[in-house]
Amino acid sequence: MERNEQLEVWMRGPIPGIPALLQPVAHALLQAKEEVTRYMEGVNDLLLWQRPGGVASIGFHLQHMAGVIDRMFTYAEGRPLSEIQLAYLYAEGKETKSGGAQQLVNAFSERVDAAVQELSQVDESTLTNVRYLGRKQIPTTRMGLLFHAAEHTQRHVGQLLVTIRFLKADE
Repeated sequence: MERNEQLEVWMRGPIPGIPALLQPVAHALLQAKEEVTRYMEGVNDLLLWQRPGGVASIGFHLQHMAGVIDRMFTYAEGRPLSEIQLAYLYAEGKETKSGGAQQLVNAFSERVDAAVQELSQVDESTLTNVRYLGRKQIPTTRMGLLFHAAEHTQRHVGQLLVTIRFLKADE
């Protein structure tokens, strides 16, 4: 492994094509993708929907992180959620019969890649433009929504790691 690959994403320098003010968002999302991929190695599909001590399942965290990124980026564009996005939101945390852990990891990774691509299209001069969150139309900014997508994802990565460690200890 190259030395640069051992560093956290933010320590590797700017992500090409990403506006300067959005580098922290891209760094956090790409870091989350790397950590999720690493943490999920060897996780048995039988552990995916278990809720030790009543905490959220591994499957929920994987679904929720992808969903939050999708929803916050949609709001950042000034658009409401689609019916498909709402259906996804309501299904988060419900066990799926198709695929398994790797499918959820792949879906999360693909959503992160799409988000980084979307960041490359953002005009920095629009970052303080007012945007509205959810049905309650809570006022925020485009930058606030993009940063929230990143920090919320990071929060769930930490929760995911703890849940994985707990479940693997019981195996």
